[in-house]
Amino acid sequence: MSGLRVVLLSCCAPCSAGAIKQLADGAIPDVSDFIVLFYNPNIFPESEYTKRMREQIKYCESIGAKYAVLEYDHDAWRDAVRGLESEPERGARCSVCFEYRFRRAVKFARENGYNAIASVLGVSRHKSQPQVDAAAQSECCDIEYLPIKWDESLRVQINRTSEFYRQNYCGCEFSIRKI
Repeated sequence: MSGLRVVLLSCCAPCSAGAIKQLADGAIPDVSDFIVLFYNPNIFPESEYTKRMREQIKYCESIGAKYAVLEYDHDAWRDAVRGLESEPERGARCSVCFEYRFRRAVKFARENGYNAIASVLGVSRHKSQPQVDAAAQSECCDIEYLPIKWDESLRVQINRTSEFYRQNYCGCEFSIRKI
């Protein structure tokens, strides 16, 4: 075992539950340790952020997974995507958002002794996994990025039996959709 210590960048419990369970069960080769990182300054309004954060914490605690919650600085995130507000979902704003969040995840990893990053940011039907992977590869220069194909059937199974709070948009105030 190479002893990968992985930071799993997560957006919400419904998207991350399967990945967290796989990691907790040791189903991902070479991973010796992991932590779920909730870093989502893109989520708006703050009440929505809080709901998603609480669900993430509740799930992690229910299966004994380590987690960390980083600062919610929506104004700094807005500065990062300034000028891209009218971009469509999966457009340039999403790439910048992913890069912004991966930069912070890399900093967290370095500061806490982790040597790899994985994410579930591309799991949602609202997102593009190749776009997430490209953003990660541009930001995870000296930290290994693991573009893991998560077990979708496990995620669906966990979601069917859970009582997760579920949202109908990615979280970004510029992509709020009424369903």
